[in-house]
Parts: sequence; C-alpha cells; structure tokens
Amino acid sequence: MRTSKIGNFLRKFYVYIVLFIMYAPILVLIAFSFTDAKLIGNWNGFSLRLYLSLFRNREIVTAAVNTFVVAFSSAAVSTVLGTLGAIGIFYSGKRSKAVMEGIGQIPIMNAEIVTALSLTILFVFCGVKFNFLTLLVGHVVLTIPFVVLSVRPKLMQMDPNIYEAALDLGATPNKALMRVIMPEVVPGIVSGFILSVTLSLDDYIITAFTRDTSYQTLSTYVYGVTSKKGTLPPSLRALTTVITLLALIVLLAANRRSKLGPKKNKH
Repeated sequence: MRTSKIGNFLRKFYVYIVLFIMYAPILVLIAFSFTDAKLIGNWNGFSLRLYLSLFRNREIVTAAVNTFVVAFSSAAVSTVLGTLGAIGIFYSGKRSKAVMEGIGQIPIMNAEIVTALSLTILFVFCGVKFNFLTLLVGHVVLTIPFVVLSVRPKLMQMDPNIYEAALDLGATPNKALMRVIMPEVVPGIVSGFILSVTLSLDDYIITAFTRDTSYQTLSTYVYGVTSKKGTLPPSLRALTTVITLLALIVLLAANRRSKLGPKKNKH
C-alpha cells in the first residue's frame, strides 16, 4: 500500500516537473510582457506600454497579418486535399493502401530542410519566381500529411460499408460522400485544420526558402531582428502573450465542443 502511494507520488511529481519545464519559459514571457523593461529579469512596474507599442509597430503587425494569411490559406487547402486523400487511401485496395500510406509518412519522417531545399530546386528549375504562391505550396506540402493522419483514424472507426449502402439506396457518389462520409470524419477534419494552422504559424525553414524576400512572417521577422540586435525586442513579449491567449481560446473551444458532441448524439 505504501509502495503504491510512493509510486503515484513519483509519477505525479515527474509529470509536474515536465509540465513546469515546458510552460515556465512561456509564463516568464507572459509575466514580463506587463512591464516595459528591456531585459527579462528587470521589473520596472506594471505597464501596458509593450502592448501599445506592439500594435503601433507596422512591421510586426504586417508580419503577423502575413503569417495568419499564409497559415489559414494553407490550412484550408491542406484540409481539403488531405481529407480527400485520406478517403481515397481508405477505400483503396490493400496493396495500394499500403504503398500510399508509406509514401504519405515520408514527409513526416523527412527532415524539413530537405523538403525546403527540394521545393527551392524545383521552383528554380521550373523558372517560377518566389512569391506568395510558392510560399503557400511549401506550407501545403508541409501540412497535408498531418491532415491525412488526423482524418484516417476517424475513417477507421467508421463502418466501411456505409458508402456502398448509400449508393445502393440511390444516392449519387457526391451525395454519399458529402452526407454520409463527411459527417463521420468532421472531428478529424477540424483537428487536421487546427494542426495545420499551428504548424504553419511557427514554421521558419520552409518559409525562408520559398518566400519572396520582401514578404515577412513572424518567424522570419523574429529571426531577422534577433540576428541583428542579438536580443528579443520587448514588444515581442506582448506578441507572445497574445498568440498564447488565442491558442488557449481555440483549445478550450475545441475541448468544449468535443465534450458537448457525445451529449447531443445521445438525444
């Protein structure tokens, strides 16, 4: 009995230590976003000046807008293509499914720098100028495999015969897809979209290789500023807090939706 209590305590202690290591730096940045000290560790009193300077800084605002535009645009394209790809793989034959699943996992296991260099060489070879479209393609290539991985478990939980049953009852293939298959995989689609947005927001390598040099995102802006000045600009601490708050709101909303879903299905 005593041994089990000690074991439970050690497991909880280990989990708390890991969580502390993960979230302590973020909490420090959030705390020091409410003071106008230039260096973290110097507290000059409570202040909202960093937030005011953040929204007055055109470079940061422009980089933030560009980042969210790329993230949501690439996530939308990746979600559509990844969902259709997951459905196609699911209904393929055994050999074709095994081959396509293996190919789909290569971009996930492959180093991101290899993907970025490959896309750069491809664009240069084809004579394509680097612009928003090349950046969008790079982010779509990065995020599509994760959408497939998010949708595939929902397809595996579904009865594979309901599509054929809908066709036998007179539904067209498009109607069977939209009214039978899609409602079953909506949670996976939403998860894939959110994951795609998250991956795109903090990507730097593919962004740096596939963008036009005049097109700044938050990752390229932060790298450029820190490489020149050597320190993190104080206003970026406020930006960190805003992004963390937005991510927390999305996470809470997604968890609330997942908890309410089963209750609605019971009725």
